[in-house]
Amino acid sequence: MHVNSRGRRAAAVGAVVTAGALVLGACGSGGSTGSATTADTIPVGDTAAVQPNIAAVIKGLDNPFFQTMKQGMDDQAKAAGVPVTVQAANSITDTTGQADKLNGLAGQDFSCYVVNPISGTNLIQGLARLSAMNKTIVNIDSPVDVAAARSANVKLATYIGTDNVEAGRMAGQRMAELLPGGGDVAVVGGIAGDVTSGARVEGFQQGVGAKLKVVQTVAANWERQTALTAATDVMRANPNLSGFFVANDDMGLGVARAVANAGKAGQVKVISVDGIKDALEAVKAGTLDGTVAQYPYAIGLMGIEACQAAAAGRSLPANVKAPVEMVTKENADQALATTPKPFGTYDDPFKTLIQ
Repeated sequence: MHVNSRGRRAAAVGAVVTAGALVLGACGSGGSTGSATTADTIPVGDTAAVQPNIAAVIKGLDNPFFQTMKQGMDDQAKAAGVPVTVQAANSITDTTGQADKLNGLAGQDFSCYVVNPISGTNLIQGLARLSAMNKTIVNIDSPVDVAAARSANVKLATYIGTDNVEAGRMAGQRMAELLPGGGDVAVVGGIAGDVTSGARVEGFQQGVGAKLKVVQTVAANWERQTALTAATDVMRANPNLSGFFVANDDMGLGVARAVANAGKAGQVKVISVDGIKDALEAVKAGTLDGTVAQYPYAIGLMGIEACQAAAAGRSLPANVKAPVEMVTKENADQALATTPKPFGTYDDPFKTLIQ
């Protein structure tokens, strides 16, 4: 789910990728964004094949974020004239079902696999099988656990995703702007222990500064109704609460509803992360005070481009940060006009590799 990716450029051209420094922006709820290095030489597919045959396994299409990710994949595949088969987990928590889908696709004749794992380890078995067959693996959005990948000899060609710490930091800085006099704020995270949620919360805490105090953190499992209930309970326990940071938009909309139900709309600020259309419209309407928009469309699109570049024998950058933009009431119309694409400019290193 994404970052200011301005200033990154694709590196060298060659037949293989050396994965030195796979920097996983979403990983690091313990104090840093997290990074790892590996000396594995990463196969990038059959260099004789100009056009790849692509399979993608993503999270559940019950969430609009991943619907938009699939749209980016489909649009790029259609524009490039390359075949892509996209399969999704039944839900955002269906770790076993998602692994089964990858295992099924691993037995078919695909040259490149784009994977968006539900957890850092649930796809390791299938990815190990693909690596043993020298298939190109493009990891998007949610990072594969580096230690588990190393242990299983999983070779990743590239990682494309949001710097979730930075996304959270942007939200924290915006909250500090909205509450210049200080105050108490609460945090609503996703699934307890989730890497993406943890990174966003970490970034938010970095961004709020000394004047704002995080008085309570709860997990709402990425679900709107669960977040509504949790936020209602948090406000009862903290009657002087000034704001909520919410780790995704679907939960953010639930929190905004809880705030309105409590008669505190406008008083208790709500900022979330993702930039789904419903959230952009809520920001425009003033029921949500901001969203850090990441662009699953761009992440999915670049995943397909990475497979194209690998099939052409190009050397892929180890880590590519996807764009993020802070959407407020002032620029919500601009964001809505271009969604699901970013309204600002951003670097796409794969585009130059496939031209």
